Amino acid sequence: MLNLLKDFFSYLTSHHISNLSKMAGNSFGQLFRITTFGESHGEAIGVIIDGCPSNLEINLKVIQSELDKRKPGQSRITTQRKESDLVRILSGVFEGKATGTPIAMIIPNEDQRSQDYSHIKDTYRPSHADFTYYAKYGNRDYRGGGRSSARETAARVAAGAIAKLLLKQAGIEIFAHVSSVGNIDAPNLDLHSLIDLLEIRESNIVRCADPATANQMIERIEHIRKAGETIGGKIACIIKNCPVGLGEPVFDKLHADLGKAMLSINAVHGFDYGSGFAGSEMKGSEHNDIPIPSGENSKQGYKTLTNFSGGIQGGISNGMDITFRVAFKPVATIMQNQNTVNSSGETAEIKGKGRHDPCVVPRAVVIVEAMAALVLADHYLRNKVAKL
Repeated sequence: MLNLLKDFFSYLTSHHISNLSKMAGNSFGQLFRITTFGESHGEAIGVIIDGCPSNLEINLKVIQSELDKRKPGQSRITTQRKESDLVRILSGVFEGKATGTPIAMIIPNEDQRSQDYSHIKDTYRPSHADFTYYAKYGNRDYRGGGRSSARETAARVAAGAIAKLLLKQAGIEIFAHVSSVGNIDAPNLDLHSLIDLLEIRESNIVRCADPATANQMIERIEHIRKAGETIGGKIACIIKNCPVGLGEPVFDKLHADLGKAMLSINAVHGFDYGSGFAGSEMKGSEHNDIPIPSGENSKQGYKTLTNFSGGIQGGISNGMDITFRVAFKPVATIMQNQNTVNSSGETAEIKGKGRHDPCVVPRAVVIVEAMAALVLADHYLRNKVAKL
């Protein structure tokens, strides 16, 4: 038995060493897998998609329109860094269709002002990744945070746009909007017409699907920005027409992968689905989702009177709408003096410089949708081999 355990340990060790690239934390997904690269102030950022099915029509205009929703400098309540975020497809697409080989996309960085960060070369900013990156790697790219910068998410949005194209063929729709800024909360929305809500969301710069609340949010963010402060918020997301059966037991539950995807986004500090934390205050008789006949093929599942499960039961989609929320912290860079320490361990004082978002949620809506699409695309493909 001891020798068997030694052999097993030896196998695990050699297996992990041979897969260090997968352990580096720059890749996401299994069958529909992405790897992002690049830094905030480097030459470019980009993404490689492996596992995209061949013959999927790749619409460059759709990809660019998604990137335009995330790009900086798009309104008075976002960072004023100017980036066109024009994406180039380098491989994997021929005559407008995926070839089945890796798709590589690149987004040049155009408006770097690395000098804005010279004052933090040897100083750690509060609540940033400056110290943790240096402690882990022994060096750090201090220009805008380097790899830890939210600029990296543009690569995810490009990949998510292709995932959305794949999901669209299956009739799966994803919609997210800003549901709160600080303590300003939007009312629960009638989510039956996503087309109408999308039009409302894109009609205001905060991307809230309730116009009255949007005006309050914009006013609040402008006040915060003028005070040199920042503020957090939440994004609510709904996935409609998701087929039954997506999700894998035990560790790859659909809500677990959605949670990991959302928590991998910069500044995200919370994730809940369905009833979320409120469900912990309910009784079982109140929380149980009672099944009712759906009038459809029984193999496609059933509907429920309520949806406290958020469309997922046992980690597997049940055919109901998948609903979740993502909480974002206030941006850590503020235009005020703060105490900190430097790389020598000495006390120091620092004040934010450069161009930063007073609130990240307006630009993060499309990032949330992209990460949800990447999870769904991966599980959609994985589910195709679940049974004969």
